[in-house]
Amino acid sequence: MSAPIIELRHVSKRFGPQHDLAARLARNVATRFGRPTPNETVRAVDDVSFAIAKGEVVGLVGESGCGKSTVGRMVAGIMPTTEGQVLFEGQDVNTLSAEKTRAAKLKIQMIFQDPYASLNPRLRVEEIVGEAPSVHGMVPRGQFGSYVDAQLRRAGLDPAFKRRYPHQFSGGQRQRIGIARALAVQPEFLVCDEAVAALDVSIQAQILNLFMDLRQELGLTYLFISHDLGVVEHLSDRVLIMYLGRIVEAAPTEEVFLRPNHPYTQALLAEVPRIEARKRRFTAIKGEIPSPLNPPSGCHFHPRCPHAMPRCSVEVPAFKEVAAGHRSACHLND
Repeated sequence: MSAPIIELRHVSKRFGPQHDLAARLARNVATRFGRPTPNETVRAVDDVSFAIAKGEVVGLVGESGCGKSTVGRMVAGIMPTTEGQVLFEGQDVNTLSAEKTRAAKLKIQMIFQDPYASLNPRLRVEEIVGEAPSVHGMVPRGQFGSYVDAQLRRAGLDPAFKRRYPHQFSGGQRQRIGIARALAVQPEFLVCDEAVAALDVSIQAQILNLFMDLRQELGLTYLFISHDLGVVEHLSDRVLIMYLGRIVEAAPTEEVFLRPNHPYTQALLAEVPRIEARKRRFTAIKGEIPSPLNPPSGCHFHPRCPHAMPRCSVEVPAFKEVAAGHRSACHLND
């Protein structure tokens, strides 16, 4: 496997209110008199580390609210980290010069979940797709039209529609416009955040096939974020399982689906509908995902885990190798 194109080292992200002086004084007084103040800090991502090799497709899977979209936004440079490092081609993006930062951000693009909200309704398709390459001087003025046409064809759209507005397209067509916009700046790495979740099943298949074709044609690398294990199984080389801000399991795709190690991964796979098991009853994971305002101590999954032991509530499990290329964070492995 080649050197990582993207690497996260102990990355965390917290969200909290920015208190003014009066609010800080009020909190200090309340604390002094023994009055508890509510925790207002959301721990969206908690000490996440992983690397993605050039040309690889990595699936990031977890329930809604686990922090996977936040990870994607930090990888894409849309959101800064609170702690830790994001490295692009071995260099910390926060230490790059302005010119290198600009180049790195062009090479990492993001495709968003909602094709209705991610496109500016006031711009025509040719402006949406061509704006960034034009601003960054990637296309001569005289070649603007032909360049936009080429990006639209690559994404499976007819260039004859480039003068239309986003509201004149279907959901699948809008997602193709988002893909064309991302490809227009000639990226090397795409973050796909639930890129097919809002589409009909038949359209999902078309977009997934498009992603695979583009991977072969352009040598792209993907971080594919999804809650749909079926989609991830079809598309990914390797899978990362995320729960409440932490990576709890990482392994090649076939290994995850044949030999899941972490109880959370096992529970997710048990809920996947299968034709051969169409008559069986599905049992949901008990309980609800805890609030990131006040995550459980120790292993975050222990309140919902059927195998929880006393140490699970006090000790964070080590994320260690349980087989070749297969890592998991569970005390059952000790």
